[in-house]
Amino acid sequence: MKEIKIPDHAGTNAPHITHAFAIDKGYYGCIWKIYIEADAPNGDMDKIAVTVEQTGYGHYPTDWIFLKPQYRKHFTGYLQWNTFSSKASYLPEWAQITMKVSILDKAGNEGNRVVFPFRFESGVKHPLEDRLPAPFDKGNIPRIGHIMVDLFCENR
Repeated sequence: MKEIKIPDHAGTNAPHITHAFAIDKGYYGCIWKIYIEADAPNGDMDKIAVTVEQTGYGHYPTDWIFLKPQYRKHFTGYLQWNTFSSKASYLPEWAQITMKVSILDKAGNEGNRVVFPFRFESGVKHPLEDRLPAPFDKGNIPRIGHIMVDLFCENR
């Protein structure tokens, strides 16, 4: 587990992810939460772009999460991905993915991009929710949306 360092984009009107955090390993089928805090100076955040690359299989189509009106200027919340896939009955031990998350405003301007590496390992336990770094340690963090990416793996 480590907090993602976000570069400063002061002076731009594009949406900006200010803080981000996610665990970097878990078992296949786990619920992976990607914590994000974001701001838009003019309150016009529109949607979150999520792209996934799976080592050995390539890129998946972009998944779009449209933001509710209350999240267009600022939000602190998480994206939820249920990693079990209808296209794969299992993933090999140590399978790796890379998730990239960015936010677009209504004009199509894309803010900074945050990269989250993740490795599937059996026997890995999730850290407790009360051990999240600031600003995600306040409790009652809302779910902003679900990630709808189905991983692929040849069935046994």
